[in-house]
Amino acid sequence: MNNHSKLAIIAIIIVIPVASFAVYSSDSSQRNITLETTKLQVISSFYPLHEFSQNIGKEKVDAVLLVPIGVEPHDWEPTIKDVQIMQVSDLIIINGIGFENWIDNLEENNFQGIIVDTSSGILINLDNENNNEIEDPHIWLNPVYAKIQVQNIANAFSNSDPKNQKYYQSNAEEYLEQLDLLDLKIRNELSSCTSDFIAFHDAFSYFAEEYDLNQHTIISSNDPHGEATAKTLENIISTARELNINIIFSEESVNPKTSQIIANEINGKVLVLSPLEVISEGTYISQMTKNLENLKEALC
Repeated sequence: MNNHSKLAIIAIIIVIPVASFAVYSSDSSQRNITLETTKLQVISSFYPLHEFSQNIGKEKVDAVLLVPIGVEPHDWEPTIKDVQIMQVSDLIIINGIGFENWIDNLEENNFQGIIVDTSSGILINLDNENNNEIEDPHIWLNPVYAKIQVQNIANAFSNSDPKNQKYYQSNAEEYLEQLDLLDLKIRNELSSCTSDFIAFHDAFSYFAEEYDLNQHTIISSNDPHGEATAKTLENIISTARELNINIIFSEESVNPKTSQIIANEINGKVLVLSPLEVISEGTYISQMTKNLENLKEALC
C-alpha cells in the first residue's frame, strides 16, 4: 500500500469518528402519545416492529413507537417517562436476541404487561467469516425471518384480544403476502449476480445467508459505532481490490466519509445499504426495495 493510502487510513482513525450525524433527544414528551383504554395498548421497540404492528392491528390497536424516529436503537435507554408509558401498556413488542438491552431492567421492575419476543421460533444457524460469539440481532433484514416476526405479533394480538383474532390474523396474512413478494423479488433479481459486498457494519448476515451472498464489513461488529482500526481498513481495501468490488456501502446514521475514503482508494463510489434501524421516510418494504436496487448496482 502506498503512502497516500496509509495517510488516508490514518486520517479516518484520527479525524473521522464512526458516529451519528446528530444526537437526538429520546424524551418521550416529544412524541404525541395518547393511550386509549378501549384499544389494545401496543408499544414497539423500534421502527420495523412498529410498522409490523400497525399493519396487523390497524384501528384495533393503539400502536406507539418507543425509540423515536431518527434515534439509533443500539444506544437508546428509556427515560422515566418511557418506563411509565410501558408500565400501562398491554404489550411490548421487542426484537429479542439482545437487541433491547434495557428489557431486563423492565422485567426486574415488575412489569405487569406482556413482552412479545418476535425472535421466537427463528432458528439461527450462521456459517460465515463473521460468525461472532455475540449473536447478530438483525433478523428483520431477512424477509423470511421478518415473516416469523409478523406472525408472532399477530399471535400475541390474538391471544390478548381474542374477539378480534380473525381480524389480526387476516391483516397478518395480507402483509405476509407482501413480504413473500419482496422475498421473491430479491431472490430473483440477485440470483444471477456476483455475491461479495462490503457493508458498513455486521448487520446483513441473515440477509446474506438467505440469498447466497458474502458479507464483508468495515466495522466487524453488530453495533455500527464500533471501532474502525487501521488494520481493518487496510484489509477491506485489499479485499475490495481482490474481489473487484467498486461500491462501498454506508448507512444513514454514520459518517459516510469512512466509506468514501475507502471508495476513493479503489476508484469506486459509496451507496447506502440501510439496516432500517434509523428510518425517517418510506416503509419497511420500500426501504428494503431500495436496498435491493443498491445491491443490484453493486453486484449485477
